[in-house]
Amino acid sequence: MINTIKTEWVYFCYYFTLQFSQIFRYWVAGMIIGSVISVFFKDKIHTLMRNMKSDGSGISGIIFASMLGVASPLCMYGTIPIAASFSKSGIRDEWLASFMMSSILLNPQLIIYSAALGVKVLCIRIISCFLCGITAGLIIRSAYKKNPFFTFRSFDEPKSRDTDPNIFIRFLKNLYRNLRATGLYFLLGIVLSALFQRYIPADAISFVFGGSKAWGVLMASTVGVPLYVCGGGTIPIIKTWLENGMSIGSAAAFMITGPATKITNLGALKVVLGARHFAFYLLFIISFSCLSGILVNLI
Repeated sequence: MINTIKTEWVYFCYYFTLQFSQIFRYWVAGMIIGSVISVFFKDKIHTLMRNMKSDGSGISGIIFASMLGVASPLCMYGTIPIAASFSKSGIRDEWLASFMMSSILLNPQLIIYSAALGVKVLCIRIISCFLCGITAGLIIRSAYKKNPFFTFRSFDEPKSRDTDPNIFIRFLKNLYRNLRATGLYFLLGIVLSALFQRYIPADAISFVFGGSKAWGVLMASTVGVPLYVCGGGTIPIIKTWLENGMSIGSAAAFMITGPATKITNLGALKVVLGARHFAFYLLFIISFSCLSGILVNLI
């Protein structure tokens, strides 16, 4: 019995060390770059959004807003109050939808994390999240021309915590907040990926998520809802699944539904959307993730 426990512990340590050595540098780089953007470029990004004009067709604004959403370093709870301030400034709902959708799905820090999955998966993640933001904006533009889609009355713009007069100290404080916010989930993700590698057969992963079948994509979209907690924490899990036979389309679907339906975010979204629009949001996310995953597998 003792020898068995020791053997299992050795295997676990091996898989944990392997995953940690492969992903750790991306996690550190992501935190550093995320803090640099948050401290030095966040206000510039949001100023560009506030300066958008309300004339013209609006479609170019949707595209630009989705780009700014990807570049924004804020999490969900930072994005919604900022979007509330944008709304008070007169920014159109379709632009807000585009900005919020892409910002929820992706940020510069998560882009760096995702580089650990390989160039192909990284590019697919960036493109699919960017297009998801654009699609959300186009739908709001066509379906809600006269009636407002969002309700921001309960949200005020958050106060910046990056206010220390010493730039270096300001950066270090932001980096520490990044470490505190992601460190535990990163380690948990490594632990789960090591357990998956040791105890879940590769054939099982391939059967559930592999191939080009729509079923694998649908399963990935479904699993993304309860399992996704933190972007940095899910990277080791996705990496393990991909190595064990998960299709890239299924990974793409998981990476869309995960952050978009993260349990801790849904409450805030329901407040600004209302019950009817919230149901519409969930339907949109599931539909877009499944369609994206199927298209990626076909391509």
